[in-house]
Amino acid sequence: MVPNQSTGGDRWSSVETRCGATGIGSLPGTDPAEALRTVLGELPDLPHLPELPGRGAGADLIGRSAALLVDLAVDLTPAGWRLVPRPGVDQRRASEFLARDLDALHDGAEGWTGPFKVQAAGPWTLAAGLERSRGERAVVDPGARRDLGQSLVEGVAAHVAAVRARVPGARVVVQFDEPSVPAVLQGGLPTASGWGKLPAVDAPDVEAELAVLVAALPVPVVVHCCAPRMPLDLFRAAGAAALSFDLGLVQDLDAVGSAVDAGTHLFAGVVPGTDASLPAPKATASRVRAWWNELGFPAAGLADAVTLTPACGLAGATPGYARAAMAHVREAARYLQPE
Repeated sequence: MVPNQSTGGDRWSSVETRCGATGIGSLPGTDPAEALRTVLGELPDLPHLPELPGRGAGADLIGRSAALLVDLAVDLTPAGWRLVPRPGVDQRRASEFLARDLDALHDGAEGWTGPFKVQAAGPWTLAAGLERSRGERAVVDPGARRDLGQSLVEGVAAHVAAVRARVPGARVVVQFDEPSVPAVLQGGLPTASGWGKLPAVDAPDVEAELAVLVAALPVPVVVHCCAPRMPLDLFRAAGAAALSFDLGLVQDLDAVGSAVDAGTHLFAGVVPGTDASLPAPKATASRVRAWWNELGFPAAGLADAVTLTPACGLAGATPGYARAAMAHVREAARYLQPE
């Protein structure tokens, strides 16, 4: 694989459009066609391929991403997903779910032109969520991490090609979901027994291994983390074209400012991922403006630098709230557009 040498900011500029609002990925329900219609209708600036974990094993974050792996097999055990010598029924089910989603995309997005986002577990979250065949999580084994990373990037590249084949007008953006990275860095992941904690991984190793995958993909990469203490500087240094986070959890404004200075796009999560009382969209826009002013950047640059999202995936929400949350970020983003 030959790394793409462009910077994250350069790669986001290839999207070539202002993206006011988008979603994180997951939605409630089990019907991929209906979910896609909802996303295309509510989030026309940057729609995404919906994830529907309500369908069961294989539609969850780890199982769905395992369906993308090339030449690696997984299966579901009572303790969770595990690397195994040969694919089992659970990986086949995950592949079938993904195939149905691509069929729905072909039927529902015919003629679509513009940016379009797909999601997968990032390499560290995937390694944290998969056990090796002889026990502990793959995240503790550099060889297993390397094999997983190579397999994942090949699978994601093939997935991008499959989306483009079904929707030729799509300019694909890849989102790596990395909710486990803070725990990886802090030594917070439990052992397989549950009685202890796995050792922390050094930040330079986390950055370097993520950077290899980001550079190998020929499309802009968003890194999403809605966990506390998300390492925004690390994700940016790894080459992410955009950073996706819960605005309410961001404490390191210097890291955000450095990202903006570097041309890294921001996906700011502004409404909860589960049912809640939503403010008026104009109030959300005012909150974002106040945050941007606190960062010290000119107001005129806000709409080009920031895309609004829910704070996290919406799989745990009711269908009505999920639709309302998507409509809310879309309407709030309109108030941020220059007059």
